[in-house]
Amino acid sequence: MNSLIAKNGLVVSCQALSHEPLHGCQHMVAMARAAKEGGAIGIRANSPEDIAAIRSEVDLPIIGLWKKDYDGFDVYITPTVEDAVAVYEAGASIVAIDATNRARPDGVDLQQTIAVLKNMGIPVMADISTYEEGLMAAEWGADYISTTLSGYTPYSLTRLPNLELVSRLSQVLTVPTVAEGGISTPEEAGEALQSGAHFVVVGSAITRPQLITAQYVSALQDAK
Repeated sequence: MNSLIAKNGLVVSCQALSHEPLHGCQHMVAMARAAKEGGAIGIRANSPEDIAAIRSEVDLPIIGLWKKDYDGFDVYITPTVEDAVAVYEAGASIVAIDATNRARPDGVDLQQTIAVLKNMGIPVMADISTYEEGLMAAEWGADYISTTLSGYTPYSLTRLPNLELVSRLSQVLTVPTVAEGGISTPEEAGEALQSGAHFVVVGSAITRPQLITAQYVSALQDAK
């Protein structure tokens, strides 16, 4: 397939949840503009509001998602078909969905979810946590397979970044494998490409200054 996002580049995840200091569309737009200035080839953004705001000012491809909690369900990255459509209509180029083998709040299973979105002409990124989930999502028609949820499901706990998973998937899939999750240094991003990633997504290490600050503080405390 022809990827909507160029190969070998960096996508910056510009997200801030409601409890975080940089929460708000204006901050995410500024972060996305800074990412573009630094050479990012794409943005990953959460919620229709943030996506629409970024789309109005930044002309990069946007991987859109919507983190939503539904009582009784563990799936929270764009959990329903309705959520995915809202993300796309807000201006996302690609819609990222939870592609783990877990129950979905709207009762539509993953295979059906991908099929519905594809029939609507919506490019789908499958956020997976295991090798088997990656194979299945690709078989069902996902356009991108991303390791986003590796280490974040009870059955995929592992040291991050999981570049072994990136390597395994990239060797067998015909759609792009995307490296995301726990990439915290430029060197690790480079290793992800060398492991076979089509492109690399980095979030917290770039866009969450409170976490970056905490790392420095911890290092200074250790140096005492």
